[in-house]
Amino acid sequence: IFDEILSRHIPADSYPETWDLQGLREALIGVLNIDLPIADWAKEEGIGEEEVSSRIHAAGDAAYAQRIEKNGADVMRYVEKQIVLQVLDHFWREHLVMLDHLRQVIGWRGYAQRDPLNEYKSEAFELFNSLISRWHEMTTSQLMRVEVAFEQQPQPETLASEDTSERINEINSLIERGELNAQALLGPVAEVQQPAENRDPNDPSTWGKIGRNEACPCGSGKKFKHCHGVMA
Repeated sequence: IFDEILSRHIPADSYPETWDLQGLREALIGVLNIDLPIADWAKEEGIGEEEVSSRIHAAGDAAYAQRIEKNGADVMRYVEKQIVLQVLDHFWREHLVMLDHLRQVIGWRGYAQRDPLNEYKSEAFELFNSLISRWHEMTTSQLMRVEVAFEQQPQPETLASEDTSERINEINSLIERGELNAQALLGPVAEVQQPAENRDPNDPSTWGKIGRNEACPCGSGKKFKHCHGVMA
């Protein structure tokens, strides 16, 4: 990719005055994500295309080496494989669509005294070469930009949380007042289902937990939700 970019903006055996410096700088930023002082290099005496090429290669390699060091070699190998396959899959699907369109119109070449089969082979080959070139460029561009984010492991809650501290202070206060008991430590005890024979119709405190559709223990014959349960 470095060489292809250079060949588009720095013709072979050319002088620095004819180089497309701005175009080269923009291409390096857009494709390789590196910003280099190309214009300053071109002002150096005796500078040539080989020296510029060498510097660009070195800068690109250094930038990618830093990315590998930051994310880890094993992680980057995995990322490379995923990006290569994803980009290829995208371009290959696009390539198949273009071949299908080509097949639909290639027959018209016969009217121009050209063999449609040979025309199809030639243009399909050019499309494939274009696919490979774009595949390399897109893969390189994404690899020069990819950032790997690692999820932080959730930290276990510490004992000294705000709620825990308040509970400890409350227990210490109960101890000082001599009021510490199981009810104070455990909090309200959930109501339990009481057998019907243990319920006193005149004493709601003996009823315990009652289902809303059960008969009201008061003996009214109504469902609990329509009797004493209305206020529950």
